[in-house]
Amino acid sequence: MGSPACGFLKQSNVIFLPFFMILVLSCIPGRTNLCSNHSLDTPTIPPHSGSSSIPLSLKSLALDGYFRFENIDHAAKDFGNIYHYLPIAVLHPKSVSDISSTIKHIFHMASVTKLAVAAKGRGHSLQGQAQAYQGVVINMESLERPSMHVQTGEVPYVDVSGGELWINILQETLKYGLSPKSWTDYLHLTVGGTLSNAGISGQAFRHGPQINNVYQLEVVTGKGEVLTCSDKQNADLFYGVLGGLGQFGIITRARISLAPARTMEHLISSENTFDYVEGFVIINRTGLLHNWRSSFNPKNPIQASQFRSDGKILYCLEMVKYFNPEETDILKSIENLLSELNYIPSTLFLSEVSYVEFLDRVHLSEIKLRSKGLWEVPHPWLNLLIPKSRIFDFTQEVFGNIVKDNSNGPILIYPVNKAKWNNRTSMVTPEEDIIYLVAFLSSALPSSTGTDGLEHIMTQNQRILDFCAEAQLGAKQYLPHYSTQDEWQAHFGPQWETFVQRKSAYDPLAILAPGQKIFQKAIPIS
Repeated sequence: MGSPACGFLKQSNVIFLPFFMILVLSCIPGRTNLCSNHSLDTPTIPPHSGSSSIPLSLKSLALDGYFRFENIDHAAKDFGNIYHYLPIAVLHPKSVSDISSTIKHIFHMASVTKLAVAAKGRGHSLQGQAQAYQGVVINMESLERPSMHVQTGEVPYVDVSGGELWINILQETLKYGLSPKSWTDYLHLTVGGTLSNAGISGQAFRHGPQINNVYQLEVVTGKGEVLTCSDKQNADLFYGVLGGLGQFGIITRARISLAPARTMEHLISSENTFDYVEGFVIINRTGLLHNWRSSFNPKNPIQASQFRSDGKILYCLEMVKYFNPEETDILKSIENLLSELNYIPSTLFLSEVSYVEFLDRVHLSEIKLRSKGLWEVPHPWLNLLIPKSRIFDFTQEVFGNIVKDNSNGPILIYPVNKAKWNNRTSMVTPEEDIIYLVAFLSSALPSSTGTDGLEHIMTQNQRILDFCAEAQLGAKQYLPHYSTQDEWQAHFGPQWETFVQRKSAYDPLAILAPGQKIFQKAIPIS
């Protein structure tokens, strides 16, 4: 996810119209006891254990890549910058065989060690999910990436490494006039990372999340087996791994569905609508001009400068329309779509940018924040899926009584039509057909004890979670974080039994993804 941006595309073009709706247009050129009710919390960074405690057998493995045992503090960090669990070693694989050999070795060592393994891409986890306390972290970016293979024709796709970045996939597939259908707001993430969660952005209402747009995977299981899977081959593993939080296997290769890069696409149910729809909330602000991104231009500058919200809660829409430069009626098409919406005319903003600029917009924010030293601060994000029938109750309480302003970061709202989703994956959602992903993307100042400090924001997040539970909203966490297996069981609900069965089948010793804190690594019972 990421912060909102607005724009109109040419070449690959997008038009953004922020108004208490925002619009964007875009053109495109053994047996183990896996279950335990004990808390699975782990200590924060311990002192380095020293080489004497590192299994000598890891050093003796014949690999194309290599292990690193010293100066590995980076493996105990992530984007959330809240939890820090130091591993014993970091594997820099060159080949899939390196990953397979390492996991097989640890699997066969299970009687003498509780070593666990976490795959790490760009480290954009929020709460230590890609860390492995006193275990092995696999640096997926080190995995040698064969050339991307783009298949054109009636069913286009691209074959990519699990360590490939989505921004690179975009740039490569555009050479063929194609691109993936569904994205995240931030493209500098690995394929394996987003597919292990879901991958949701403003296109999900049309195409579903990224996990719904995959034809095939290559996976290394918790036994070290390298398996190819799809909806026709090893289907249980295929659907388990998609949205499976890394519990059943490490994604080393993926076949991603593509579509023509230019797609002329009742906001989320009509076929003739926008290509991207995202909402966001402005709380306790005054004017408009300093609250939109500088890339947006008000349609009526005078009216926009005079608008005052008087501290009211403003619900805004950011919408994008893709178009080709030769299309002469695109503005008329936008006007027709806007005529069906109820909004304040003076709050309409419009911008035109290229397709790539739109999709990669959050990276520009990253560059600016890094230059100011504000990128590697704690990010206590909270992402919730709220059913449509309870979204009013949620917004009334949360935006009326709990969250007093959004000065700590954007609050985004993504509408989702589950008719576009495949319910066979491990992804858990509320039961209704229309749901909303509400994302509180807060940043905390490390030294602050005030409202912009980590403790205040995390307390606020817990109040939101407590309200959802007490009001029985039927909400689900996206990018979930829990400390006990009881909480995880409640999260998965009826899917828990299937989840446990898949764990027993593909990672019976609970070697993989210990940072999720779902299963405890166990010694096999002979």
